[in-house]
Amino acid sequence: MQSAMFLTVHHDCGPMDKSAGTGPKSEEKREKMKRTLLKDWKTRLSYFLQNSSSPGKPKTGKKSKPQTFIKPSPEEAQLWAEAFDELLASKYGLAAFRAFLKSEFCEENIEFWLACEDFKKTKSPQKLSSKARKIYTDFIEKEAPKEINIDFQTKTLIAQNIQEATSGCFTTAQKRVYSLMENNSYPRFLESEFYQDLCRKPPQITTEPHAT
Repeated sequence: MQSAMFLTVHHDCGPMDKSAGTGPKSEEKREKMKRTLLKDWKTRLSYFLQNSSSPGKPKTGKKSKPQTFIKPSPEEAQLWAEAFDELLASKYGLAAFRAFLKSEFCEENIEFWLACEDFKKTKSPQKLSSKARKIYTDFIEKEAPKEINIDFQTKTLIAQNIQEATSGCFTTAQKRVYSLMENNSYPRFLESEFYQDLCRKPPQITTEPHAT
């Protein structure tokens, strides 16, 4: 539902940008909008970097070290364009992609994928069962708070599988959501101003020798 809603918004935005005109003032206006968007991106990403963690409740008791994310070099950022897995394997890249999906109103896709990755690592049968039910109520069932866009048949199969949860309960749904992100959101992320900014190499400062 959320993804479908965004598609409408996304396509409606295109013509509005084109109708802004081609004069110097409109060009200046577009540059201002671009700078504002980039600033908003950096603010949103900063929030995600501070709050990103694996799904589940944070550990209490022992003091945990705050997660540190180092901004990638332009060369490292450029690697993300080689494969979707390269982007997901980078902590900074993953946080950036989550921020991007949030701006597209479809962050439930990456959250579901991450929840499934965490789920597959669970060994305890009791925890497996409770996590399976949580994923189902959060992402799968009708009108779930973060309902993902998958077909009715897959949803029905998951509802049956979680009765006796195994690590493969959500495999089909996870593959479909991965494919959806890889074929739709990922290419748009690579075209985004934020990603392009990360890939830009800083201008080299050349010092001219002083005349003697």
